[in-house]
Amino acid sequence: MRLSRVFVAGPLASGAQVKLAGTAAGHVTRVLRLRAGAPLTLFNGSGSEFAGRIEAVRGTEVLVQVGEERAIRRESPLPLTLAQGVSRGERMDLVVQKATELGATALVPVITERSVVRLDDAQGRRKLAHWHAIAIAACEQSGRNQPPELALPLAFAQFLSGAAADTTRLVLTPSSRLRIADVPAPVHGVTVLIGPEGGLTEEEQERAVAAGFIGVRLGPRILRTETAALAALTLLQREYGDF
Repeated sequence: MRLSRVFVAGPLASGAQVKLAGTAAGHVTRVLRLRAGAPLTLFNGSGSEFAGRIEAVRGTEVLVQVGEERAIRRESPLPLTLAQGVSRGERMDLVVQKATELGATALVPVITERSVVRLDDAQGRRKLAHWHAIAIAACEQSGRNQPPELALPLAFAQFLSGAAADTTRLVLTPSSRLRIADVPAPVHGVTVLIGPEGGLTEEEQERAVAAGFIGVRLGPRILRTETAALAALTLLQREYGDF
């Protein structure tokens, strides 16, 4: 039987009791329809997971007994950052969900020239909380115990200036002759930059290359931004990760 997985926003320790409330409790009681005595798997993002069992359901709260810790690591050996040009609602949500399932270590939303979505500080923080919830749900489904790091949306220039120089940095460029399999070795970590709807402008592609990014293409066809993100992450995991 597949155990239901639940994220706990707080410390976990064997022998302790935790109280689920809000969204987590609603998911357990209304979606999963679990009752007292049902087993759970608990995780809080630290990397491990814990056995759990529902002790009681009291109104909108669920009391869970925490059991043994399981030091199960399902993280990719490849540190993999997706820098995604912010796209519209459901497209961006899909990228966050699937990037989590595919093992991305970090996700950086980037505001580019062709980004339709423009966010002020307050909107950016609300979006970050929304994307975090999507990533947590994807971890519950996929078995990950450590969600990807999510950053507040960054302007394109700000992202370029802060991109880690100790990783292999890639930018999707349809005109490039190189593919992901052609990236020079060794590859110990990757940051991949992908444009929003409409892609990156030629100037942005040139600025990325000037900042140390390697232009790569995925093939002869032009992919939607969400398709490009999933394809790039899959190929990177196959070449250098754990696929």
